[in-house]
Amino acid sequence: MISELIRKTPARYPRLDTVLMVEDFIKEHDGEFRKKKLWEAMPKKIMYQTFSIIIDYLLISGKISVDSEGKIGWIFYPKEAETRLKQAHLFWRG
Repeated sequence: MISELIRKTPARYPRLDTVLMVEDFIKEHDGEFRKKKLWEAMPKKIMYQTFSIIIDYLLISGKISVDSEGKIGWIFYPKEAETRLKQAHLFWRG
């Protein structure tokens, strides 16, 4: 899956500050927007192709998900997961 992403990407990759801006915006507007509306609502305008690369990366890395309506939500909460796994009634089966 990652190799497909690499083949589709242009020679230029998104800058870190752009990726972080998209991450922060998705966290703030968790589950409110579909992909195109999310792009249109971004605080700074970025190329749609760049935005799509960032969304693909966040999906592959498990930081966001897309629900049945196509809305994008933030799902990456490592500290909360670690806290919950320490609770006695919740445990991880390996």
